[in-house]
Amino acid sequence: MKYLSKILAVTMMFFIAAAVFAGGATDQSASGDKVTTLTFWTFQELHSAFMLDAVESWNKLHPAEKVTLKVDVLPYDEMHNKLLISLQAGTGAPDISDIEISRFANYLKGKNPGLAPLNDVLAADLDKFVRGRLDNYAKDGKFYGLDYHVGASVMYYNKEIMDQAGVDIDSIITWDDYFEAGKKVVAKTGKPMSTIESTEHWSYYPLISQQGSDFLDKNGNGVLDNDINVKTLEFLKKMLDANVVITAPAGFHHSEEYWSFMNNSGAASLWMPLWYMGRFTSYMPKLKGKIVVRPLPVWKKGGSRSAGMGGTGTAVTNQSKNLDLAKRFLAYAKGSKEGSIKTWTVLGFDPIRWDVWSDPAMKAPNIYTDYFGNGVFDMLVSIKDEIGGINVGEKYPEAVSIVQRNVMFKVLGEKSATPKEALSAANKLLNSR
Repeated sequence: MKYLSKILAVTMMFFIAAAVFAGGATDQSASGDKVTTLTFWTFQELHSAFMLDAVESWNKLHPAEKVTLKVDVLPYDEMHNKLLISLQAGTGAPDISDIEISRFANYLKGKNPGLAPLNDVLAADLDKFVRGRLDNYAKDGKFYGLDYHVGASVMYYNKEIMDQAGVDIDSIITWDDYFEAGKKVVAKTGKPMSTIESTEHWSYYPLISQQGSDFLDKNGNGVLDNDINVKTLEFLKKMLDANVVITAPAGFHHSEEYWSFMNNSGAASLWMPLWYMGRFTSYMPKLKGKIVVRPLPVWKKGGSRSAGMGGTGTAVTNQSKNLDLAKRFLAYAKGSKEGSIKTWTVLGFDPIRWDVWSDPAMKAPNIYTDYFGNGVFDMLVSIKDEIGGINVGEKYPEAVSIVQRNVMFKVLGEKSATPKEALSAANKLLNSR
């Protein structure tokens, strides 16, 4: 965070002078109803579409409190830095903003975060939420963010390639089974079993979480170099060295190069959270009808078949001139039963309310059932109790960054360090800060 402190110091006076609060305007609609403008910042276009859809539903249910949403979709780093600066400055923040989970702890530092607690607008349905997805954005018993999804990690198999290799997908139970199946896939088709990221953490983090491990312990201290973490990274490197998997084109699973590679059936499978379904439908249209979704392999029989990964906590800032309305709108958009179902039908995400997972609406045809087939939520219901939480302390943003930069790239990218060496050095660096 040292670089961000420099940004804050250099930018603050200019930002304060230039900032003009954009939210809070109230207009009259053509029908004479009051319409309040709320501002919303996000780094993800898909989230923008979801929130605008929620506006339509809200306005139908609340004709006396209609809202319109002024949305700014900004690059990831720019949005997070701009938001942090505006909260520090005390001016210029939007009413509502997305904050990605690996950055959220930065906004909860100090006794008085610039975000509004959401406890009062969530209280009525609190027992319906997957609690870990609220705890990720909590401090001192107050919930400051509302996620879009549970983020259950799953395996996406290209059934066409697996069938060509003569491998029965449902016979893959353990990670050792997966490794052996991968050898057959490479031998029969010449294609890798999967890709692993060398500049991000999504290929690694769910695998240690499955085993009850993490980047931080419950006290917020780094535990990057524990035995589970080392052995898991050694397993990834073993698959890479055996050419069963390859590093993802451009280093991660969110690049144009990678999407092009996979769209042309570049690899036989991929493990990512369920929210990655939207990337398939948006950027890999050629794979429609070829991809099937299954639980992750386990490390030992009876082990967890998934892990809750990623997330974006949507927050209301204390600078909102319509604080109560902004909180109630957010709670409706993402926390109501209707809104939670929409996270599936609009975004293809697994809802944070467990009570909708068995709702008939989750099985109705939509773009995701057309692409992946039926039964995704039947599978998720079977593994819902195997989705563990993660420890999100103040060091979490730095831990993620260090793993990406000092571990994944050094071990799997440039191969300049062993898993033990890289993780030990990374943990020492993390705990020195």
